[in-house]
Amino acid sequence: MIRILSVAVFGALVAALFLAPAVSPGRLATKQVAGLLDEEAELLGPDGAVLTDEEGTPRTKELWRVMVESDAVGTDVGEDGEPQPFFQIGGGRFLVNPEILSESDRESGDYARDQLVWHGEAIKAVVRKLRANVAEEEIDLRIDAYKKPDPSGFNLEMGVKPGSIKAVANIAGAPIASVERPWYPVTQLSLLPPLIAIFLAILFRRPVLALFFGVWSGAFLVARQDGGGAVGDLGSSFGEVFSGYLVDQLADNARREIIAFVVLMLAMVGVLTRAGGIRGVMNRISTLAKDARRTQIATWFMGLAIFFDDYANSILVGSTMRPLADRFRVAREKLAYIVDSTAAPVAGVSLLSTWIAFEVSTFSAQLPDAGLAPSDGYAVFLNTLPFRFYCWFTLLFVGLVVFTGRDFGPMLAAERRARGGQILRPGATPLVGKAATELEADESVEPLASTALIPLGLFILTTLATIAYIGSLGCGLLVREEGALLPGLGEAPGGALVTMTEVLFQGSGEFPLMIGAAVGFVAAALLAVLRGLAVEKILLAAFNSIRATGVAIVILYLAWMVGAVCSDLGTANYLSALLYGGTPHVVLPVALFLLAGLIAFSTGSSWSTMTILLPLVVGLTYDIGYRSGVFETEEAARAAGIFLMTVSIGAVLEGAIFGDHCSPISDTTVMSSIACASDHVDHVRTQAPYAILTMSVAVVFGYLPVVFFGLSPWIALALGAAALVLFLRVKGERADAPDPAAGAA
Repeated sequence: MIRILSVAVFGALVAALFLAPAVSPGRLATKQVAGLLDEEAELLGPDGAVLTDEEGTPRTKELWRVMVESDAVGTDVGEDGEPQPFFQIGGGRFLVNPEILSESDRESGDYARDQLVWHGEAIKAVVRKLRANVAEEEIDLRIDAYKKPDPSGFNLEMGVKPGSIKAVANIAGAPIASVERPWYPVTQLSLLPPLIAIFLAILFRRPVLALFFGVWSGAFLVARQDGGGAVGDLGSSFGEVFSGYLVDQLADNARREIIAFVVLMLAMVGVLTRAGGIRGVMNRISTLAKDARRTQIATWFMGLAIFFDDYANSILVGSTMRPLADRFRVAREKLAYIVDSTAAPVAGVSLLSTWIAFEVSTFSAQLPDAGLAPSDGYAVFLNTLPFRFYCWFTLLFVGLVVFTGRDFGPMLAAERRARGGQILRPGATPLVGKAATELEADESVEPLASTALIPLGLFILTTLATIAYIGSLGCGLLVREEGALLPGLGEAPGGALVTMTEVLFQGSGEFPLMIGAAVGFVAAALLAVLRGLAVEKILLAAFNSIRATGVAIVILYLAWMVGAVCSDLGTANYLSALLYGGTPHVVLPVALFLLAGLIAFSTGSSWSTMTILLPLVVGLTYDIGYRSGVFETEEAARAAGIFLMTVSIGAVLEGAIFGDHCSPISDTTVMSSIACASDHVDHVRTQAPYAILTMSVAVVFGYLPVVFFGLSPWIALALGAAALVLFLRVKGERADAPDPAAGAA
């Protein structure tokens, strides 16, 4: 019944997406216009000819650098009275080839309107991209834009035609650089790969098969863009799955570091288990956590404590608490839910985590569109915290569930099954095999908690130290001179907290986690030897833990491949363009929340979703808020614009995490299934109702009343919390209570 209902709901979502009005190719092209600025452009001479070096090779430079290093850069007086370099970009000419528009559009005159819309949005996209690049490179340059083209200034001429998109940079009408790249109109078919993968995963509960068909269908659609034969494209796309997408992911250094981190962490846990460390920790925790309920409470507290990174949180908490959860018959799906639903939310709202500076970086460069400086990004982030309804409600709801012992829906059925002795559903396929989950402490060693706590502590300390070292170099707090490390420029503008956040951002990534896991594994092996465990048993324990993760690693790579094929098809661009424009300000945060959730659900990446949407949100929401009413003063209008912008930024951040929680192709969701040795589809199926509940409360008690009625976010948080308590009290049931349905039967 649950599977039928899931398929029905999913089918309704698909129907809604495909029945929605199509997005015009011109509007979709604006999503790619700004991307040309990062491309290598050919430099042009006064006569328009391509400049070459002595060997006849065309001279190239990134287009945005050509622009900001051109003669069009002038000098103005800044707010501090000092000289301020500035760059002004004019409207330029934007040409849309009529062939990319439908016949009905051309006949109805929509071509002219589409060209005008594209022109305005393209200018905004280019200016925002320039500001972002200038801010990232820390270039002292103000970026402005003309309302109309200036014949004597800097202008861009951009054109779209079937198969290509082109940009030509001009100064006083003379071209100085040109770049042209392939372009294909994004259509509703770009939604198919993730939809196929998710639908098959729900229907057959075979994630490897489902993800593979998702990648293959996407590769087929990419091949079809060149207009070849369908049969030939079907065969070539099958090969492209392996020779293209798989090879690209295998060659990606960040992917290899993630896999190394997962493998080393699980190998470390295997050694700690065999050496008696995990048993020692379990004995310590079991003095307080003496039943299923207290074990879940301990897991929740551990999830809150590991706040600095979501990957580390999932793997460390899940793999450490799984043996104790198994002992007290906690369903693997329940453990995966607790781990998954604390990892990203706590990292997302923590003042010091690898998430915060990334989140700030995705919108800070666009703050000038709202009359703020890019350096105000951290302050804006702090202002979004009261509006991070989904994260706060999710963390609270996990706590309510574990403290009350109440569940509902598929999770309640899973917990009742586990209390009866089946921690996994009959026929389930956990992402970690029995060779790892049934590993026991060797009889020759004494179970000591220190055997596990020392390596785990070294993992955390080494990870944080590596982040601090790399981040300090990136921020200039440390500099290398002649092989020596020397103090750099000191604290960044904004104070110590901003500086620490920037260090975390600059140093974050997969590499510190991999180094920390390697140190933890070596420490675990050395301690195991000191405790008297034979080297052969240590290596065998590590091997059994790694061997059991084969399917999980395949699923991770397939999930990344689905994300890559979605990027090639422009899936996220299509979804964002589908909703933008014409949305009333009172429902705009809700619309952005749902859009972010849909993109993250479809692509499996919350960070990518933030990167796509947040640069567009600042100017759009500020302008809509500024014009949302008749205000007595300019200050009141600006306050309305900044308020709507702040709420909307929080809504995008929250929606991205919500979509990630519901998506079976999310890498963090896969990692939670790995750490907890859960069946991956069962984890998603049982977690989704809880995520949807907290999402609904966030919308109904949070975003709508806050924007529509001006309700204080603190009151909204209190009302939402009360609603969650009431729902769990009315609908929730304890797993150890009699099942009314069973009694009736």
